Amino acid sequence: MFGYTIAGNARITADKVRAYAESVDLGKLTGDARAKALGRLTGMLNALSPEERRKARLERAAWSWLGQMTEEEKSAFIEATMPAGFKQMLASFEQLPEDKRRRTIEETLRHLRETQTKLRGAAGDPNPGTNGPPLLSPELLAKIRTIGLQAFYSQSSAQTKAELAPALEELQRVMESGRPFRGR
Repeated sequence: MFGYTIAGNARITADKVRAYAESVDLGKLTGDARAKALGRLTGMLNALSPEERRKARLERAAWSWLGQMTEEEKSAFIEATMPAGFKQMLASFEQLPEDKRRRTIEETLRHLRETQTKLRGAAGDPNPGTNGPPLLSPELLAKIRTIGLQAFYSQSSAQTKAELAPALEELQRVMESGRPFRGR
């Protein structure tokens, strides 16, 4: 019983990530202390289970830190916290026919909306269908379709990559499910 209690307390959750991000003022840290705090946040995010990671991204648990990071820190942070196999997923996505890419993005966005609604409902939000972080704008979707997701991602700023992270992680989940590769 004691072992389960320790294991439960040691498990990283989205709530613990948010609590850590709220407890540390990154803007007041410099040098090694700043690097150590960023490293700890990166490690916490990477230790999350897939569901907790999804929750943390959608709730933007560490969002407040991004505005305080330099462009170099943002880039390193985004690269370090993207899931394994992410670049392979982008390449696979780009090889899909245009109609399947479009359907895959639509399915991804639908999943994200459903998840956001569930998370807000579970959090006791009286109006779970509104006031969440925005999904991809129509302009952003059009740009992704025009130049391709991989090219768009490689040309994007760290801030844009951070904004895209929840959608890209959900896209990876959809791609890993194999649904885009099945005939319809």
